[in-house]
Parts: sequence; C-alpha cells; structure tokens
Amino acid sequence: MTNLGNDRRQDIALSVDLGVLGQLLSFYIRSINITVSRDLDKKLAGLEVAKGTGKISTLLIVARHPGICPSAIADVIMRDRSAMGRLVTLMENQGLLNRKISQDDSRSHELYLTPHGEELAAKVTRLVAEQEAEFFQSVSEHEKNFIIKVFKKVLDETGSFDGAK
Repeated sequence: MTNLGNDRRQDIALSVDLGVLGQLLSFYIRSINITVSRDLDKKLAGLEVAKGTGKISTLLIVARHPGICPSAIADVIMRDRSAMGRLVTLMENQGLLNRKISQDDSRSHELYLTPHGEELAAKVTRLVAEQEAEFFQSVSEHEKNFIIKVFKKVLDETGSFDGAK
C-alpha cells in the first residue's frame, strides 16, 4: 500500500471521537512516546543501540559519568536491577562498555565505555540531537523548556526520578 493508504488511515484516525481519551494528558504522553521512539529507531537504524531507550540512556549516562554503578543508572532510567543487569551484559557483549569491580566496595561494579562505546556515544549524541530538533521543530525552545519543567515536577513529586537536574 502506498502513501494514499496511509493518508486514508490517518484521516480516519484523526476523525475518531476520542471521548475521555482526548482529555487525558497520559494518552498524549503515551502517543508522543510511541511516535518519537519509532522516529528515533529510524534515525539510529543499524547501530547497536537501535530499538532500545535503555541502551541509549545507559550509553549516554556512562559517557557522562564514567565509573557510575549500574544501580544508579537503573534508578534514573526506571529499570529494575535484574533488567539493568541484562542490559549491562548485552552492552558488554556488544563491546560498548566494561564492568569493573569498585575499589570502594567489592560488591559493587563501575561501568566504563570502551573506545568503541565512546565513538558510538559521540555519534548517538549527535543523532539524537538532530532527531529531536527535526521531530519537535514546531515546538519553540520556550515551550520545550516549559514541558520539561512540568514533567520533571511531576516525576519529582511522585518520587519517580532524581536525574537530569
């Protein structure tokens, strides 16, 4: 099916009466999340971190905070510790990061990017900035900052998020 079919489906979708959904912020947050994730997946296609916000977040957090422990990242990206462990193992197997035993606490690990991980982090940083600028081109810088401030406020008040201050 060509764009004509896609355009027709979009016209139908836009004409659907959403009822209460049309008044729910959570509906629009979820819809934007799905749409921006799909767009980002296209931009990062072929890279080790494609189709994985956990991988992207972990890569960029370790790049900014070498030696950070996986549990700190898990808290920031809202993953349980077992899921974080699987993610770290996957990224380690992909040659993106190394796990080292902490000198301060032998029960804890520190994460560091490999040279390949550092190169990928630089590339991903550039690509996500491009993708965000393109995707949200209709949103002014003032609106973007306001939305981020509101979302941080909600996350802070729910105790869900301590990062990105």
